[in-house]
Amino acid sequence: MELKNQVVLVTGGSRGLGAETVKAFAREGARVVINYFQSEEKARQLAEEIGDAALAVQADVRNSEQVLSMLRKAKEHFGTPITTIVNNALISFKFDPVAKKDAFSIGWEDYQLQLEGSIRGALNTIQAGLQDMETMKFGRIINIGTNLFQNPVVPYHDYTTSKAALLGFTRNMANDLGKYGITVNMVSGGLLKTTDASSATSEEVFQLIQSSTPLRKVTDPAEAADAIVFFASPWGRAVTGQNLVVDGGLVMD
Repeated sequence: MELKNQVVLVTGGSRGLGAETVKAFAREGARVVINYFQSEEKARQLAEEIGDAALAVQADVRNSEQVLSMLRKAKEHFGTPITTIVNNALISFKFDPVAKKDAFSIGWEDYQLQLEGSIRGALNTIQAGLQDMETMKFGRIINIGTNLFQNPVVPYHDYTTSKAALLGFTRNMANDLGKYGITVNMVSGGLLKTTDASSATSEEVFQLIQSSTPLRKVTDPAEAADAIVFFASPWGRAVTGQNLVVDGGLVMD
């Protein structure tokens, strides 16, 4: 299905990588649903910037009823079901190498919070859209991961573990849903410069990444967003169950 005929849901779509992903899909002619949890003002501003092709909807992705309601609103608004889901929402996390919890202080509740956002959130959005995707014999699901579980240069225990679990989730879903014409992939950026989540990262850390990366630059959210669009485009139609690392070559998988 061409991008111009798609309706794309981007969770956590009001800020950072989510906002750039929304813009990238809108640029290609897709209609976009900007999901937000707390950032209503930013979501509304982004929707106004894009125009009639955008709809901002509040929902906590951890709540299945709110997710179902969001997809119903989107279908009613655009007159057609969601075709593509980008699971980007990040729950209460900052990339702060100084304030992060270490092995002595990390608690199960910290892991649980990130697992709820990554796995439960993705499960809720997929199951909410699955019936329509099965009927259409078409669906594109892109989960947002991280290169940190391959190269944990900073041990963000809870976040990185949840994203590693998300890769297993992605591959199981890809295997199960392929028969319905649904692809499921992951895009794993490095530390992006700059998002709200990475704003606590020091310039020294960014400089270290830059000097260690073959492209000699820190990947920005717009560059990662373009890779996300690829998986939803006709050019990515034969790709499923994959994890594409978009970090300028810092991690070579």
